[in-house]
Amino acid sequence: QVQLVESGGGSVQAGGSLRLSCAVYGYTYINMAWFRQAPGKEREGVAIIDSDGRTSYVDSVKGRRTISKDNSKNILYLEMNSLQAEDTAMYYCAADFRSRRGFWPYEYNYWGQGTQVTVSS
Repeated sequence: QVQLVESGGGSVQAGGSLRLSCAVYGYTYINMAWFRQAPGKEREGVAIIDSDGRTSYVDSVKGRRTISKDNSKNILYLEMNSLQAEDTAMYYCAADFRSRRGFWPYEYNYWGQGTQVTVSS
């Protein structure tokens, strides 16, 4: 069984930065992703890192987000720079053993509880 626990969210001014963390319990080499869900909106994918360390990003965040994973600590990270008010959302990490995962929530079986990010302008 895989358990995911996010942390690192908070309130920040527009233009600021945050680093989100997701502690992974149960397995190390697993495909993972960050999603976000703003109030009244559907959950959307932000970034993916597969079990081999290959990364992908949605176009809207390329250059402003960096996903990484420290396998020695079994922690997933999301570095977020140049935050804007529209980045306000609950951020979730997700994981799945199957290969070739994309940016759709249904592609992931394991989810954390989320960490809130609030950006004020």
